[in-house]
Amino acid sequence: MPESVAATTALKILKDTFGYDSFRGPQQDIIDVLINGGDALVLMPTGGGKSLCYQIPALVRQGCGVVISPLIALMQNQVEALRLNGVRAEFLNSTLDARRVAEIEADLLAGEIDLLYIAPERLNQPRTLALLQDADIGLFAIDEAHCVSQWGHDFRPDYIQLNILHEVFPDVPRVALTATADARTQAEIVSKLELGDARQFIAGFDRPNIRYRIALKQTPKSQLLSFLQTEHENHAGIVYCLSRKKTEQTAEWLGQKGFKALPYHAGLDSDVRAKHQSRFLKEEGVIIVATIAFGMGIDKPDVRFVVHLDLPKTLEAYYQETGRAGRDGEPADAWMVYGLQDVAKLGQMMDKSEGSEEFKQLERLKLNAMLGFCEITTCRRHALLTYFDEDSPATCGNCDTCLNPPETWDGSLSVQKALSAVYRTGQRFGVNHLTDVLRGVENDRVIQFDHHQLGVFGIGKEIVSEEWKSVYRQLLARGFLRADADKFGAIVLEEKCRGLLRGEETIQLRRDIIDKSSKSTAKKLTKTPLPDDIDVTLWEALRETRRTLAEEQGVPPYVIFHDKTLQAMAEDMPSTLDAFSRLPGVGERKRDKYGETFLKIING
Repeated sequence: MPESVAATTALKILKDTFGYDSFRGPQQDIIDVLINGGDALVLMPTGGGKSLCYQIPALVRQGCGVVISPLIALMQNQVEALRLNGVRAEFLNSTLDARRVAEIEADLLAGEIDLLYIAPERLNQPRTLALLQDADIGLFAIDEAHCVSQWGHDFRPDYIQLNILHEVFPDVPRVALTATADARTQAEIVSKLELGDARQFIAGFDRPNIRYRIALKQTPKSQLLSFLQTEHENHAGIVYCLSRKKTEQTAEWLGQKGFKALPYHAGLDSDVRAKHQSRFLKEEGVIIVATIAFGMGIDKPDVRFVVHLDLPKTLEAYYQETGRAGRDGEPADAWMVYGLQDVAKLGQMMDKSEGSEEFKQLERLKLNAMLGFCEITTCRRHALLTYFDEDSPATCGNCDTCLNPPETWDGSLSVQKALSAVYRTGQRFGVNHLTDVLRGVENDRVIQFDHHQLGVFGIGKEIVSEEWKSVYRQLLARGFLRADADKFGAIVLEEKCRGLLRGEETIQLRRDIIDKSSKSTAKKLTKTPLPDDIDVTLWEALRETRRTLAEEQGVPPYVIFHDKTLQAMAEDMPSTLDAFSRLPGVGERKRDKYGETFLKIING
């Protein structure tokens, strides 16, 4: 197919099938490369339109587009959405019985499928490879390609074997896509998937609609409740916890407080997980309380917040998890509380891991970067983008440190005292004990070890316990101290603290403020930000119609139409099917299927 014809065809599919008038960012160039038989590596932020980059070429090229996707639920959601747009899409996974699998395989061989979703574990089976060799394949799309990285938080061993696609199907174009990959992970993707000749498209990591906010963990449940009640009542969101037990306890507690909250972790029965995920996608205002087992590829546009009640291990994990908020481009919050216990817990987990020393060292470096991000006094967005080697302004105006710059103080003398207490007590004790020594508390444990006889005993009475804990937390975050797993979390000195300990260097620390309520620091987000001239009654009627249609068809509301399409209906008030078809997100199939229904609502 000539390039000009292919480009025209792609644009027509974009409008007629998906309901959009123009491509965004590098989408057009990526699609052109794949249509013309080239390979591509695509890094594009969540919500940036990665799916269209392979879905449209699959519809333009001869043959079926095969999408390698890591999650069953993700496959099902994308297939549902494609079918509503008139695309012949199917998936092959363990939820299907043998008869249905045989039907899909027959359709594939007959050329009656446009897009086939499949897990890497199934694709690597000899039987599946033989099936694909007998079929007409137009392209391969490797979604969530960062799963190839053994150093990453989402590593899937079967992803490494996907280089077989290059060997078995050398003439079929391949595209690897992800929203999260630092320079090292990008190099791994290229190497392990044999994409050395692929065009690379790095679309940027910035999500300007997300407000990044981090607070000191004091009374986490109360802090969370205040955040939700003040800013996100009846909103959909995700709350991440480190342990399975904590997800269940938090979900139950939020339920008692009147929220629709459901737990999600790998230890739950698969049917329960599927049910909870389905409710999150299809109902409004549901909160999922989850471990990192939840969220990859979740295509829900109106997630208004992502909360971390525990510290993520890496900035990559933090970026990917927070990126599940605000996929629709509307304002969203990434809100986190963390404290000293998180630092110690993660440090001990890493020290006890069975990985190689090189792996542990890399994990410590990544944790230090995460801790440093929490403690910075400058723009969080700038720091996050710098981590991913992306240039950005020094301030963003949409993070807590830009909106409310933190106060700092000269902590040089206090730090010297804190480090001296660690040294004089033999680097064998935790922060609570060190704080007692500095504060001159003569309790049984201090007396048992004769620490009331030390020169450092009582030299820090001018600072309250919480402030000493802040000092130690910041020293741990900046790598001057570490928690030693072999000594049950005892605080030990790192070589870099020598200058501070001797008083040869100075240090500025951030002053912690007791956050009694999030009201003073946050701007409330409306449920759906709307222009002032929109008829709210009409807006709610459109949403109710969408909800009813979604329930009848067993799909999430956004699969029918996104909020932006409903907003365009309320703003433009189309009176004919032709005018309705010009709304963003309305393709031919949806115009024919839903147009009359919504026009009746709009025109009374």
